[in-house]
Amino acid sequence: MIIAAAQFTSRPCDIAANAARMAAFVTEAGERGAALVVFAELAVTGYELDAIVAGGDRLLLDPGDPRLAPVREACRAAGVAAVVGAPGRAAGGSGPTISSFVYGRDGALLTRYDKVHVTGAEIAAGFVPGTGEGRFTLDGVGFGHVICYDAHFPECAARAAADGCRVLLASSLYGRGGGARERMEIFPALAKDNGLHVLLANHYGPSGPYDACGLSAVWAPDGSVLAEGPDAGEGLVAAELSLR
Repeated sequence: MIIAAAQFTSRPCDIAANAARMAAFVTEAGERGAALVVFAELAVTGYELDAIVAGGDRLLLDPGDPRLAPVREACRAAGVAAVVGAPGRAAGGSGPTISSFVYGRDGALLTRYDKVHVTGAEIAAGFVPGTGEGRFTLDGVGFGHVICYDAHFPECAARAAADGCRVLLASSLYGRGGGARERMEIFPALAKDNGLHVLLANHYGPSGPYDACGLSAVWAPDGSVLAEGPDAGEGLVAAELSLR
């Protein structure tokens, strides 16, 4: 199975433009034989916390939102699943969530995951934590999912492995400097400690208050790098997994 991470610079709060870019990446992933493409945290809007909250319902999405139709249609046309980072609505209207909508090869929703470990800045902006686990199955393979800060809690990956997942997907935003160093330390360790393939989909370039470092990557269960993107540019990072 080939899986891919797409790193690009989101246009701030421009859902239409970002959905179009993501649909193009889904198409490219299909051309490269990938079964799945993963996008960064809040890729649909960029990591624009204050603007998202100030925008109210205008910038919050549900999995069936018509503005995400280009992505769903690209999944159907290419036969590729996609993990789409977007601001969502919490159940009961308790606040916005940092979410991932997972669409299958047919464009239908496989699952939704809301970030559990929200940061202090995200709480201050008004975002609320999720309570579920990011699990889904694709082509018989179990996947776990985390969003950025979730990956800093090793028990998240350990639970995914215990649940029979073979792959852990991380939709994230790591900036240059300290963020890039954290990325180099955390993800190879999660792979090796839990016997998981691990994929990181990171932003590239400015997103909210950060200058994201790119460097999306895929690691093997022994912690070695299978594929790695650049720290200066957009693009698709793909790796073939050995899942015997």
